[in-house]
Amino acid sequence: MTTPDLAGFAALLADRTRAGFCLALLDGRAWTVSELARHTGVAASTATEHVHRLVDGGILVEQRQGRHRYVRIRDEQTAALIEAMAQAAPKIRVPVRGLADDRRGKALAYARTCYDHLAGTLGVTIAQAMTEHGFVTWTDGPQLTEPGTAWLTDLGVVLPAPSRRPPLRGCLDWTERVEHLGGAIGAAICAYAKSDGWVVPIGTSRALAVTDRGRAVLAPWGAIP
Repeated sequence: MTTPDLAGFAALLADRTRAGFCLALLDGRAWTVSELARHTGVAASTATEHVHRLVDGGILVEQRQGRHRYVRIRDEQTAALIEAMAQAAPKIRVPVRGLADDRRGKALAYARTCYDHLAGTLGVTIAQAMTEHGFVTWTDGPQLTEPGTAWLTDLGVVLPAPSRRPPLRGCLDWTERVEHLGGAIGAAICAYAKSDGWVVPIGTSRALAVTDRGRAVLAPWGAIP
């Protein structure tokens, strides 16, 4: 007989450094331990210990390339759980150390990646615009309609082949408090938005800036905040 070790799993995130690692990794990229250490301001040895715990606990997975060791969030379901916990968690005030910090916070809330799909005000606005135009229905969870398929295809988005991953999934946005679109189609939209230059990353964070091209493509559909 087995039972879920919920307390043990929750304990993995009951540490600010490990929680900081997981929030950073929501950008969908693979990070080195050194990068995570610099991001959270801890020693490399401390970061290594925390990463081992997250890997052993099944939240992160390792990826080796040559001599380099990277870690990433295990899968979309784990990323969605972390995002949902961030939304539900009480908010604490973080000192703003100047205009740059303020701008980074606003940029993150406006547009960012959530694992491999678009989040923030931009992601929510795209989801709402697709719903208003009849491209997505929410009768039994989010589903892409035939007009939605045609719209995305016309934009150039290559829709994924059927797989075990849900085509669309609602993901509760931790800053907007409503759902944006995850799943395989959400990932395809995000990937194309990056490759076609609708959005570009801001520095090393998961914040995104919408380009003039992105506005030209999405604004006519009301999909720009």
